Amino acid sequence: MLTERPEWKALQAHRAAMDNVHMRSLFADPKRFDRFHIEFGGLLLDYSRNRTTDETIKLLLDLAHACKIENWRDRMFAGDRINNSEDRAVLHTALRRPAGDIVMVDGENVMPFIHDTLRKMQSFSKAVRTGMWTGHTGQKIKTVVNIGIGGSDLGPLMVCEALAHLPERMDVRFVSNVDGAHLNLTLRGLDPETTLFIIASKTFTTQETMANAVTARAWLINAMQDTKAVAKHFVALSTNEKAVAEFGVAAENMFPFRDWVGGRYSLWSAIGLSICLAYGFETFRALLSGGHEMDRHFQEEPLERNMPVIMALLGLWYRNFWDAQSYAVLPYAQELHRLPAFLQQLDMESNGKSVDRDGKPLSYPTGPVVFGEPGTNSQHSFMQLIHQGTNFVPCDFIGTLEAPIPVGEHHKLLLANMAAQAQALMQGRTAAEAGGDTRRAFSGNRPSNILLLDRLDARHLGMLIALFEHKVFVQGILWNINSFDQWGVELGKTLAGKILRDIDDGARQDIDSSTKYLIKRFKKPS
Repeated sequence: MLTERPEWKALQAHRAAMDNVHMRSLFADPKRFDRFHIEFGGLLLDYSRNRTTDETIKLLLDLAHACKIENWRDRMFAGDRINNSEDRAVLHTALRRPAGDIVMVDGENVMPFIHDTLRKMQSFSKAVRTGMWTGHTGQKIKTVVNIGIGGSDLGPLMVCEALAHLPERMDVRFVSNVDGAHLNLTLRGLDPETTLFIIASKTFTTQETMANAVTARAWLINAMQDTKAVAKHFVALSTNEKAVAEFGVAAENMFPFRDWVGGRYSLWSAIGLSICLAYGFETFRALLSGGHEMDRHFQEEPLERNMPVIMALLGLWYRNFWDAQSYAVLPYAQELHRLPAFLQQLDMESNGKSVDRDGKPLSYPTGPVVFGEPGTNSQHSFMQLIHQGTNFVPCDFIGTLEAPIPVGEHHKLLLANMAAQAQALMQGRTAAEAGGDTRRAFSGNRPSNILLLDRLDARHLGMLIALFEHKVFVQGILWNINSFDQWGVELGKTLAGKILRDIDDGARQDIDSSTKYLIKRFKKPS
């Protein structure tokens, strides 16, 4: 068991010794930053503002080695079935690899399949963007609506928003919520003759996605008065060719991917078609390239100089030894305003587990609650609690050296605020410094990392996303959990289907009284 390891017990003893150590004293060392930062490929990780010493990092690395992080990492990249509950490989990293590489799964080198799909995405996105692909009436497509949920929405939506400053963006919109208002508002003002729908669903059975897809198809057919229009206005991203064909999408307009691509890791696959349409295939290729660069860093750098490993170990340090139940992601770049939502799924769906890889209950906490908001908005909402509240909340600040859109002094002010927040969390303010007013004093000694990108382009964004993917993976290995299933999500889907039938046919007798009453109200609102 993890907590019985000598490396764990050594960290417990060290935690007690660190209890009264303030980061102010740690920064008396003028070379602290030099030892507690990593730079790679235009990305800086400054982890000097943490409640750590050289001894802390050493002990955390001892735990990483004891948990065989390098072995698990190599198994993932090699295509081993490390998703043991579903008996699947975990190969989103293969989607970012060069065509000449070899990655074997069940006797098949999957790289030709991956690059065939990429070529199809390239050809299709070019045809739509240039007007070679037209709608049913011969008009050029002007708007693309991506219908998906979870990883089929959060990933591509986040990327499209993050790159919104790039020129020549096509109008790409996203619908995820089964609430009909989301689709209705998205379609408002659109011309069916110039609208293309992407149905993004791995199984092509996802309730929310298919409900929205059926409604969108009815909207189109009602306007066109021709069911054949579906073939020129709908494409599918899926693994279920039969269901796609039954919906009315031609086989040549289906973009496939395999079951070794988890939903929250799928933006690198055919699910990224909306990104290709929004900005062109070369932008998507640059995103893949950045992700692959971070893969190589994760594979090749020693653990003590490895960004994902260091971030993962710091997260474990606070979650398991300082009882940090949540952690904040604070992008100081408006374009990254959807990054916290994306990371919520990536982190909490992956590591929100209470049993180990063999199904045995855990005796220690795992994934934290992830939340966030762009700076400086966060400074005027929940940062008060992080500075002076009773909760212990580590933070990741994310900024860019270059402003994506030059707007005078704004970017300088933005970066100054980011640096000030990190400094304030670290040093705090004593009662004496506050003129004796304890209401204006706060303890400081609250940890944070700063991630600084040279610029916010597709390559650096790809690096950033892959960094967080690998961080989550490492934490899952440390906690001995399967980060690649999501049975809690599946249970909700199953129960929703049963309740839907109950609304139509009458409530079953074997359900709880509260649900039975709700079904009655749903059928006949007062």
